[in-house]
Amino acid sequence: MTQRRIVIAGTGSGVGKTTLTIGLMAALQRRGLVVQGFKCGPDYIDPSYHTAVTGRVSRNLDSWMLPEDAVKEVFARGSSGADISIIEGVMGFFDGKNPANNDGSTAHISQITESPVLLVVNCHSMARSAAAIVKGFQHFAQGVHIAGVIANKVGSVGHYRIVKTAVEQECGIPVIGYLLREADISIPERHLGLIPSLERGELDGFFAKLADLISETVDLDQLLAIAEAPAFDARPVLFAAPPAPKRVKIAVAKDAAFHFYYPENLELMEQYGAECVYFSPLAGETVPTGVQGLYLGGGFPEEFASTLSRGEGVLASIRQAVQAGLPTLAECGGFMYLTEEIVTTDGSRYPMAGVIPGKVTMQTKLAALGYREIFGRAGNFLLGSDDVARGHEFHYSTFAPRGEFAPAYETKGMRGTKQEGYLAGNLVAGYTHFHFGSNPEVVVRWIEQCREVQAYG
Repeated sequence: MTQRRIVIAGTGSGVGKTTLTIGLMAALQRRGLVVQGFKCGPDYIDPSYHTAVTGRVSRNLDSWMLPEDAVKEVFARGSSGADISIIEGVMGFFDGKNPANNDGSTAHISQITESPVLLVVNCHSMARSAAAIVKGFQHFAQGVHIAGVIANKVGSVGHYRIVKTAVEQECGIPVIGYLLREADISIPERHLGLIPSLERGELDGFFAKLADLISETVDLDQLLAIAEAPAFDARPVLFAAPPAPKRVKIAVAKDAAFHFYYPENLELMEQYGAECVYFSPLAGETVPTGVQGLYLGGGFPEEFASTLSRGEGVLASIRQAVQAGLPTLAECGGFMYLTEEIVTTDGSRYPMAGVIPGKVTMQTKLAALGYREIFGRAGNFLLGSDDVARGHEFHYSTFAPRGEFAPAYETKGMRGTKQEGYLAGNLVAGYTHFHFGSNPEVVVRWIEQCREVQAYG
């Protein structure tokens, strides 16, 4: 038994992985194939593109946040029913959590999922030297299977043929296609307004153009042949037990302003007995009545700050729900939404829910980025003082507290540890995004806490 799957890896960031991944997905789907997307690492943006192109929810494969067996399970669940799975890498092929090993890297994911790898090489200003780069990647680490190459940013068909000849002669693997430097394609802005533009179909023409280009210059039949790989066993780990009966309802904010959720987070909530009830603060929808918990995920509330600030009824319902004691988790954008105000980069100030004393100020550069170990604190209903989970942090804003209050947890990253977030009663809020698969007991505790409170409304 075989299964088609392929990793689209790069020699580094910026070599064109996302462009090629989306183009391949669109071209293969045009052939009538069911395509499943995956993204290595903690990324919410690229999976949004995958989902828009394929019509199937893209999933993250992360070997630092999740155990290897759980990574296999996520892959197996996601790829069920697909004709081919395309796994987009992150950064360079061997770049991960630790410079001393492959943990958390695209290479590690390729090993765990036993997937062939298609290496994307930026061939601008080089010819035969491309073969030296490919050979280095082939022999850098054992247990990886670089099965083919795509030459990106070549200057001409003649340039491509030189690269192809050199790589195939020296490395013994096929170069299956190319994209020209002058192809006039670039990925649209990856965060500002991305989700609404995808939902409105504004990028469909761009995806079609990518499919045209890929179909012209990449041998899709050869790609499909390379992608044939033996099926592997993926035993249930996170979803091993039968789903529990529904015991509580948890309101989940989900719209263009709040949409950063790992699919497994929501699925684990359902698995352990929660019914997720979705509502859109951006559309003026208040917290649904009859719920016993609240989940405010990340996103880009700053991009919709004017609309959100005018939704006084929604803001009041959020305040009332939190003050009523609904066990609430607010991550990043949700945390920002609960503060007193958001100050945008042009200096405009927009009132928010006012649950958390302090303001958020947007910056033009990243304020934090990276993996986080999350250590609980006494009084945190999700993570007690002896508990730990894993996640990541990514934001362009800073938070200025007003007065002193208890942090929600302590996080540890490459730059050390810090106290993070806001903890008060049944509210846990902060910049960190949790991956519940790293510690499913978080979900168990949340549901049990929800069962102790009266339903909202």
